[in-house]
Amino acid sequence: MGRAGAGVLVAAALTRAGAAALRVTRPGGRRLWERTNFAGRTVGLHTGPAAAGATALVAAGAGPAAGLVVLAAGALGAYDDVAGAGDPRRGFRAHLSALCAGEVTSGAVKLFGISAAGLAAGAALRERPVDRVLAGAVIAGAAHFVNLVDVRPGRAAGTVLVLAAPRLWRGGPGERAASAAAGAALAVLPGDAAGRTMLGDTGAHALGAALGVAVAAGSGRAGLAAHAAAVVAAAVCGERVSTWARSLA
Repeated sequence: MGRAGAGVLVAAALTRAGAAALRVTRPGGRRLWERTNFAGRTVGLHTGPAAAGATALVAAGAGPAAGLVVLAAGALGAYDDVAGAGDPRRGFRAHLSALCAGEVTSGAVKLFGISAAGLAAGAALRERPVDRVLAGAVIAGAAHFVNLVDVRPGRAAGTVLVLAAPRLWRGGPGERAASAAAGAALAVLPGDAAGRTMLGDTGAHALGAALGVAVAAGSGRAGLAAHAAAVVAAAVCGERVSTWARSLA
């Protein structure tokens, strides 16, 4: 099976177990764990925290920084899921515009918090200053990117599986983080694609951060620079990325 396969299975099992437990217990009350999706259907949010926790735990096998940045991204996403519920603004431009107008949105807190966590993780994963900055940008940008495509059932989990596959195939330093993200995505995909559950910001940001860690740990400077440019471009064109994700069959 190999380490990658084992990591996928462990992350998937932990995600399913965590989701089942949260579905039954619903700490904080039922309203905290339900949202209305684009089709007006009530869906459960329990898979997001379960996926975030499982991904962080498995990714931590690559080093404490990997697990901590995934956990931080999930926690900040959870804050936005709760504090920003009902806020229609999406993308960093909308939240930065609100900040310039004197309003500190939950999205702005999430944006700066994940950026700081990404840079801290990049500093722990790489040695040279330039590589540290690029790695931090990749981690934070990847977390944001997966959230941008989480606009319809199955989009985010499917994207994570597609992006994790090359890293799992090649192996190397980023394999553990990629297997963590892929396993969690695989576990949530059936319910997410069927419109019964949703990852929310909690799960989307955590899975994206794990993908970013996989790239940051396993790429040379040229690879880091290319990935950093890609995620920055996606952030700048955030609405177009989300529109593209909505259009997928």
